[in-house]
Parts: sequence; structure tokens; C-alpha cells
Amino acid sequence: MSTPTTQRDDIKSRLPDPTDQFPELVKLSAAVLNATRNGSVPQSTLGLVRLRAGQIVGSTYHALRATENLRKAGESEERIIAVATWQDAPYFADAERVALELVEAVLTPNPFGERVSDELFARAAAHYDDQALWTLTMAIGHFCLFVPVALIGKPIPGRPPGKNYSK
Repeated sequence: MSTPTTQRDDIKSRLPDPTDQFPELVKLSAAVLNATRNGSVPQSTLGLVRLRAGQIVGSTYHALRATENLRKAGESEERIIAVATWQDAPYFADAERVALELVEAVLTPNPFGERVSDELFARAAAHYDDQALWTLTMAIGHFCLFVPVALIGKPIPGRPPGKNYSK
């Protein structure tokens, strides 16, 4: 069996880089991202949340980018791989688990009630103060801003921003 290549040159984006059409998008994204770097939530936790979010929405682009960023930050391969099965993986602290549960609740439809229940919020509030809860909320919101970009425009996975569009 042959090993698949890690980079394919024949992959094309559906749309051109959105920053050509909306240059203010770069400033907006940077501002929200900088707001999440306030120290109230470890960047490693936010990186794990971004990876789980990318997995949930089915975005290879987001999943690869989050994985690359986690590796650059020194995150272990065990933790990166185990994000998909965090519920029973032994690699995560309770605060990380509730952050992962929170992003799953936000991004997964719940036909039986609220996505973020009072019980989940109470567990999150036991680990995070108001600033940290807002930081998690803004990090998830920042990710969600780019879900349609990834799913509709299809930036090329594995390429850095600015070089991830072919059109």
C-alpha cells in the first residue's frame, strides 16, 4: 500500500482569498484573536478547542492548521491525536475537558434542549472566571467567523494564510 502524499499541488480553492474583497477582515480577525490572548485561558487550551472545532465542522483546513499550531507550541502528539476522543482520553485536565465540552455544545445541534445547558455552564464556571469564560466564548466565535470561509471557499489545507487560495 502506498503512503499518501502530505501536500498535493492539484488541490484548488473554490474562491479567491477573501481578504482581497474584504481587507478589513484581517484587522477584525487580528483584533478578536488578540483579545483571546489576555492570559485568562492557556493558549494550549484554546488551541485544543480550535482543533476540536475544526473536527466537529468537518474542516480539514481548520484541523490541519490547529494541529500545526499546537505542534509549534510544543503540544504532545498524544494530546493532539486524543482531542477527537477527549471524553475518555487520559491526557486532559478538568478545565480543558470542560472547554472541549463547551465547544462541542456550541457547534453540535441538540434536538432535546439548549446546546449549552445550565449544568454545563456551571461546570465551566467552576474552572473559569467571567473573563476566562468570555475568552473561551470569543475564541469559539472567532473560529465560527471562519467556518463558512473554510466550508464554502475551501482554502487549501496545509498552506499558510495568504497562500491558501488558488483562484
